[in-house]
Amino acid sequence: MRLPPAIALIPARFASSRFPGKPLTPLLGKPMLQHVFERCQESGAFSAVYVATEDERIVCAAKHFGAKAILTSPDCRTGTERIAQALSSIPCPKEALVVNVQGDEPAVPPGALRQLVQLFDPSFEFATLVRPLQPEEASNPNVVKVAFSPQGRALYFSRSLIPFARSPLPLYPYWAHMGLYAYCQTALLRMAQHPPTPLEQTEMLEQLRALEMGMSCLCLPCHYVSVSVDTPEDVLPAETALKNL
Repeated sequence: MRLPPAIALIPARFASSRFPGKPLTPLLGKPMLQHVFERCQESGAFSAVYVATEDERIVCAAKHFGAKAILTSPDCRTGTERIAQALSSIPCPKEALVVNVQGDEPAVPPGALRQLVQLFDPSFEFATLVRPLQPEEASNPNVVKVAFSPQGRALYFSRSLIPFARSPLPLYPYWAHMGLYAYCQTALLRMAQHPPTPLEQTEMLEQLRALEMGMSCLCLPCHYVSVSVDTPEDVLPAETALKNL
């Protein structure tokens, strides 16, 4: 099946509060950011792949392994705001999707990236991937949970387990959110220009800003799993995931 036109933008912030310099952390002999870039290339889903960052060290590293890098303001509050700002410096057809690929998931499956682009429904403003939640993830606030309608429309994202099962036999399966987004460009810019919202600030989840704005988000179920690097302790599991990839 022919993929719709799409570009990938990888937000990469050097000044991470929990893990400074995280995008340049070496994994199996390469900077973590390089692994993400290579997964994007391997997917075959994008006409171009860019890195959006606030730090010259990341710009230099990206250029060294062949990626195009856009220097953005250090005042960007979220990855969405960073890629929206970078978009103004990129030659991008108006009809092309913009895919936000997390810079801290070095083993993101290329198939997941292809699925997100291939199954995007233009009747929605943006789309994301979801996967079955594992039992051991239920109480982990770093694994974001999501509830969505039978039509795939996102209803809510939370760090808590949702929905609450009043019955011992829940009728609704539990889903985990994968941090990949495909946007129509107008939706991306509208979201980035909107100030943070109460639910977003409460849960520290920027996708809640879009829902509070009334934007439509399509949830696409998949069975891919990716490992996020949030702290130095996550490096070893990420390297294991890369070997298994």
